[in-house]
Amino acid sequence: MATVKVVRFKPDLCKGCRECEKACSKVHFKTDAGGSQSAIRITEKDGRYTMLVCDHRGLCIDMCPVGALTRAANGVVRLDRKKCIGCQSCVGFCPINAMCKWEGEIEPFKCISCGACIRACPEEALYFEEKEVESIKEVVYSKQGV
Repeated sequence: MATVKVVRFKPDLCKGCRECEKACSKVHFKTDAGGSQSAIRITEKDGRYTMLVCDHRGLCIDMCPVGALTRAANGVVRLDRKKCIGCQSCVGFCPINAMCKWEGEIEPFKCISCGACIRACPEEALYFEEKEVESIKEVVYSKQGV
């Protein structure tokens, strides 16, 4: 059974500095713009922070009509930009809205569990958690009634 490193969040430690978003945008776009160029998104509501990032459930894999989404040996769901046709099926399908689209780019992007966001967090609010791939899918399917 495969496992995957999933980025997790300790909201009580987050100060909203968005250094994680900047680190992620460096990985994807070679810039520290953060925001919509980041596969990790931090939001604030009523003084509390939340995080949105891909949890590598893999439900999007079957939605790709050209097989551009696959599960790597390390369990991470990867997007092959050379195969992607930019149809955005995965973006529209993602049940947690973690598949990202940047204006001017054809291919979407997503968390690749590289750890850049974790290393950049000065508050240690982010960490990796090992999850079994099958157990992640089973939880999602049972919630959707499939």
